[in-house]
Amino acid sequence: MEVPLVKRVDEKCPHGIYEYSVEHGMWRFIKSDGEYFKPTSKGVYVIYFDNTKCSACRKYDGIWFPFVESYSQKKKDIHFMVILCDWFARECKSTAAAESFKKYDVHASPTTIVLYADDNSSIKYQEKYEGIMYEFELKLVLDNFEERAIKHMRGEKVSPPISKESSSKALEDIIIQILKALTQGKKE
Repeated sequence: MEVPLVKRVDEKCPHGIYEYSVEHGMWRFIKSDGEYFKPTSKGVYVIYFDNTKCSACRKYDGIWFPFVESYSQKKKDIHFMVILCDWFARECKSTAAAESFKKYDVHASPTTIVLYADDNSSIKYQEKYEGIMYEFELKLVLDNFEERAIKHMRGEKVSPPISKESSSKALEDIIIQILKALTQGKKE
């Protein structure tokens, strides 16, 4: 049986697990039944947990799919995945996708998980990002992800490049800069 390919994984697609095929420039349906998603080889896996009933996911789609198409041309060794349900594990016609939402403890959508698997396909390091990520954030996370994973495996302390705290702090800094600019304009 040939595995179906789709240009984009969307609300019309069957629930389940999909992997991006660089060769075809399309998404390949991997499975609907069975266990949660597990890496099949050594490397970096980027997993988008998508809910068809999630309006933020539809916005993220406009960022995620073009990013994957572009970035995968430069980094062909990264595995891009989508795990699709209607609404988390509660409303899902795929046992594999529902079990993946549970296994990776996904309770916000969209959620992007980046993980590193070793030679035995076991997960050695992972980072979790809840909410919409913009192209520059995805690039920031992925560009040095493997280095962070290797440092972690050596026992060195590593920190994800984006955290809720750093995002809040960056937003605060931007607001302060805007307020300063506005108040300086009034003084002149």
